[in-house]
Amino acid sequence: MRDAEASRAKILEAATDEFATWGIAGARIERIARSAGCNKNLIYIYFENKERLFQTVMETHLTAVYDTLTFRPDDLPGYASDVFDFAQSNPRIMRLMAWFSLEQQATGISGRNASFVKKMATLQQAQAAGRVSDAFPPEFLLTTIMALSTAWSALGPFGVFCDNVPAGDIRKMLQQMIAGMIRS
Repeated sequence: MRDAEASRAKILEAATDEFATWGIAGARIERIARSAGCNKNLIYIYFENKERLFQTVMETHLTAVYDTLTFRPDDLPGYASDVFDFAQSNPRIMRLMAWFSLEQQATGISGRNASFVKKMATLQQAQAAGRVSDAFPPEFLLTTIMALSTAWSALGPFGVFCDNVPAGDIRKMLQQMIAGMIRS
């Protein structure tokens, strides 16, 4: 790895920690530079400003999420389970997503928008073919799956109240609920 690539990777890693902890408003370029072991001017050379750095961090992690989680319209309960497991295993990324939801507009992340459009088209095809119930619009189905699957993380609205419920039980109930929603 070249020095420039290594420096950029260190900056992105330090920025991920900083943004996950403080959000974009509370994050400080000085702390990111110190953590990455670089000059703060280098951050501005690579990323122009804090907002662009945050956008790059989000795009990097969302790309990793989309590469990890394969959308399967013919197995939406399994997809919900995969999202649940990912949320449980990646609290730092879930914190980034929470900050993103609070502080940014969804229009700024191209990978997120493209992924959503692709999932909607795939889900509409499955509904048209009768493999998934068309009782709910695809946007509602996907949003519900994502909300239910991520609500149990420590950052979700109800996650802290489920400490006494084993993750395996939550996963099973989640799969049953999604299966009930999509029956034709």
